[in-house]
Amino acid sequence: MSPSDAVRFRRAASRAPFPRLRRWVVLMLVVCTAHLAVPAGGAVAVPVTVTVPVPVAAGELGAYRAGAVYSAGVSSGGYMATQLHVAYSGTFAGSAAFASGPYGCARNDLSTALYACMDTVQDLRPAELEQTARSWSAQGLVDPVANLAGDPVYVFSGSGDPTVKRPVADALAAFYGRFGARVRYDDTTAAGHAWISPRGPNSCTVTQNPWLNDCGIDAEGDLLGHLLGPVAAPAAHPAGTLVRFDQNRYAPGGAAKPVSMDEQGFLYVPAGCAAGAECRLVVALHGCKQGHSYQGFGTRFVENAYLNEYADTNDLLVLYPQAVPTATPDNPNGCWNWWGYLGDPAYARHGGRQLETVMNMVRELRGRGVPPGPERVVIASTDAQDGYVKAAADGSGAVPGTLEDVYGLAVGRGSDGRFNRAVLSFDTSLIPAGREVTRAWVTVTRSGGSGDPWSLPAGNRLLADVRTGCFGGSCAVEGADWAAAATAAGAAEIGSFAAGPEDSTDVSAAGLAALARSGTTQIRLRFQSGQTATAYAFLNRDSQATLTVEYR
Repeated sequence: MSPSDAVRFRRAASRAPFPRLRRWVVLMLVVCTAHLAVPAGGAVAVPVTVTVPVPVAAGELGAYRAGAVYSAGVSSGGYMATQLHVAYSGTFAGSAAFASGPYGCARNDLSTALYACMDTVQDLRPAELEQTARSWSAQGLVDPVANLAGDPVYVFSGSGDPTVKRPVADALAAFYGRFGARVRYDDTTAAGHAWISPRGPNSCTVTQNPWLNDCGIDAEGDLLGHLLGPVAAPAAHPAGTLVRFDQNRYAPGGAAKPVSMDEQGFLYVPAGCAAGAECRLVVALHGCKQGHSYQGFGTRFVENAYLNEYADTNDLLVLYPQAVPTATPDNPNGCWNWWGYLGDPAYARHGGRQLETVMNMVRELRGRGVPPGPERVVIASTDAQDGYVKAAADGSGAVPGTLEDVYGLAVGRGSDGRFNRAVLSFDTSLIPAGREVTRAWVTVTRSGGSGDPWSLPAGNRLLADVRTGCFGGSCAVEGADWAAAATAAGAAEIGSFAAGPEDSTDVSAAGLAALARSGTTQIRLRFQSGQTATAYAFLNRDSQATLTVEYR
């Protein structure tokens, strides 16, 4: 779908009931048309016979002598493979990505994912992506980026790929190069958007179901050779065991579907690994529309990725986690989370719900067990009740702001000389009854603004006030919200940030006690001091703020 087509869809959707819903529906129409998720690959030609199905046995993951760990994936799975490698570079020793782009590319924004990380309508801003990774590393939100130096990374981009454009893959290779990784970049094949495999049923240049293309090359031998060093020739047919296991055990709260993952995943176990040999582990991630439960797709990716054949002769365990479509418009194609869907702002760093689920599988296979941890619920703000209020410095003349749909929720001093405060509503009845709340924080996404409202005056602070119930007479935003009393004033703080998502500090004990357990809790964002000149930020134009609550 072209940008002009997207404009026509926006106009057609202009009568939808809520502005943010209109934008979401439009963007999802673009995603569905663009086939957000799939493929690419290439290396040395080998003759391959017809695929022989691998028997599937129900079982559990268990512990193996699993040493070095690597990730590999295609399209959304390629993005996920990179997220695993960067966020957990202390665990993953290298990565392979087909038809995808650089780490953190989408910046928790679907529009950016579509127009900068698949197409080239928007600027990728690669220097900013590097800085974000370094900043998160310094904050401990991802493993030290110094770990990436010397790691083998394989990148593939087909010249015939219409879904993830060549400059996007170029940016992935360049991103890793900035951290000193050993990058092998295959950009010489005229492949369409697909995982490239000698067992692929499609011809090389097409982009169509099942997104498994035969280009007359052995991309798997090439990528494994780069990641692992010299590898033995693949087996003619897999002779190991394909274990179907329960993914719920590894997901937050014991439920995989709420994080858009299937209830079952797959593990390929060669005979040698089952007998106790020391093996390496490859986490292989399908693209959108390639998950087991997507419209009967089944195990076609698992059986035709041409990794099991190499696993038998090179002592490799191959883990195939499975994503699943959501029943809501968040993720209808069963893609991996690389743009922050379902209100998960930590999707690309420690704490990301899909990342942690896969990491728990890796820990189990390496004999580390699934670590105990607090249960957690992520509550998206209620769009119809979010808004902002503007007033004079003394609070007089307060009225709701009108630019939410165009720019987002304003905080700080506007060009009209008035001061803005944002109000967010959360349905905190979603916190399970009878549980003790131990921790909470707010996450917002900056969508624009002017100047640095944290520096006028120097050391200014963006504070979060918590109100049990609603600030005004109703939960709809009204002028009285600007100065209404809070149940817990200044219960958290959001530090200065220029773009993308940002977490607040932990909510204070008084703030935790103020969370309404049977209804709505409102949070008001306000600067401690009025700015001395025009300086403001717009928040959450295209997405909802979230309140993350941990409990026991």
